[in-house]
Amino acid sequence: MRNEANTSVLVIDDEEMVRDNIEDILVPKGQTEEQDMINDAANILFDAPKPLLSPRTRNIPIFTIDKAANGAEGVKRVKESLEKGKPYAVIFLDMRMPGMSGLETAIEIRKYDIKAEIIFITAYSDQSIENIIEQAGENVGYHCKPYAPEEVIQLATKAVTDYNKLRNLEHLIESISTIGLNKNQLTSLLKNILEQLAASLETDMALIGKIDDKFSYEKILSIGALEEKVNLDALVEKVRGLNLEIDEVMQIDELVLARMDHYSVFAVLKKQERLKTEKMYLLKLFVQNAAQAIRNAELNERLIKEEKLSAVGQVMGMVMHDLRSPIKNIKLLTRLLREDGHESEFIDFIDRSAEQASEIFDDFLDFINNTPIKKTTVNLNKIVHEAIEQAEINEHAAKIAINKNIPENLVIVGDESKLRRCIVNLINNAIDVLYTKDVPDATINIDAETQNSNVVLTIKDNGSGIPPEIITTLFEPFVTRDKSNGTGLGLAIVKQYITAHGGSINVSNNNGAVFTITLPL
Repeated sequence: MRNEANTSVLVIDDEEMVRDNIEDILVPKGQTEEQDMINDAANILFDAPKPLLSPRTRNIPIFTIDKAANGAEGVKRVKESLEKGKPYAVIFLDMRMPGMSGLETAIEIRKYDIKAEIIFITAYSDQSIENIIEQAGENVGYHCKPYAPEEVIQLATKAVTDYNKLRNLEHLIESISTIGLNKNQLTSLLKNILEQLAASLETDMALIGKIDDKFSYEKILSIGALEEKVNLDALVEKVRGLNLEIDEVMQIDELVLARMDHYSVFAVLKKQERLKTEKMYLLKLFVQNAAQAIRNAELNERLIKEEKLSAVGQVMGMVMHDLRSPIKNIKLLTRLLREDGHESEFIDFIDRSAEQASEIFDDFLDFINNTPIKKTTVNLNKIVHEAIEQAEINEHAAKIAINKNIPENLVIVGDESKLRRCIVNLINNAIDVLYTKDVPDATINIDAETQNSNVVLTIKDNGSGIPPEIITTLFEPFVTRDKSNGTGLGLAIVKQYITAHGGSINVSNNNGAVFTITLPL
């Protein structure tokens, strides 16, 4: 056992002989060499028994002992030890004493200290072990008198070991909110701690997850197959009925919930007949610190992304400066061709492509600089039709059917260029996925309808859908999957533009990916 481990023991018994006996067993008084020689001679001459206690081995802790003659004095010593910051690891407690009984003393102690390991040592008891555990907590032991010295040493050693294991775990839990880790590193650490915590609570199943302000569930990590056995809908409804303040932590049966800025982090264990309530505070502490650590990791990643965006913006500014002239020259060349009498659809196509290239760069820079949108009256059917035409230029679009169901005269107020870019981006993404996955009868359906004072535009494909591990972060910068030429910025730009219009965009899976854009009329 390490020197810094807590090995403080309190003995509460109304019999002085018992108090002194336990002290002598746990802290034996040293013997002189002369006394050892006398004992050896007595053993030889009179066939006397050897000392009851053999010499201490290295794995037995060096205990420190305090004593109390009754329950009230014992409670007082517990309170004083906590005030000094030196709590007891183990409390030996007689069950039947004048005044406060052993059980009454334990219940009173638990008002101040739920962490100490309590060991009842008594010749008889008026209480069943079930009743003792129910009232004094699970972290209690029970041993009957008379006792052998070795038994007392074993009880104290095990109790001290258990106590310090939990304190080390507690310190580790408290530290996770201060460690700077990315999400993957943090998840690995949380899983390791959760496994230790579940073992201390004697359960082989645990689940940690997030529920956002829209009451959508996201798994963080789990132990065992608990996720399959938990009624997530009922869990979400239970959370929906709670009114937690930010940073507040609440425990309801086997569920512990911590409220963050825009979501709640929860932990749930496999329900048992009796949860170890005195150790459950560790789960509460774990959820509280895990939630803070998750928030810190998200803030850290957001800062990194903002730094990357800033660097990209600077590079794009230089690229735009160099490309403006070539793009403008394309328009100049097509105008000269027309002046020479050349008219062709290809020339018109070159013009549109040059304009689109210019728009792409402008939109990209607008995203970096968060430039305000310019609203005009926009025919949604028209810009969806143009977006489809533009997307069909994609070399992979030939084998993909794109269907449009938009009312012809559906008009909204918005930035035509940016809305068109959003739709083109979503269609191109669908085309890339359908082609990459080689989906048979690949189809993209684009529909729009009015709902109250909004227009709801859906773009749906019949592919494999969005991978669950990225669906909640899909609109964040640099999140991409299954695209060899993807920058990870396309959907972040789409979300920014839709939000700037006072709208919203959501993604779900329903026999393929479904993007739903809601815009005010």
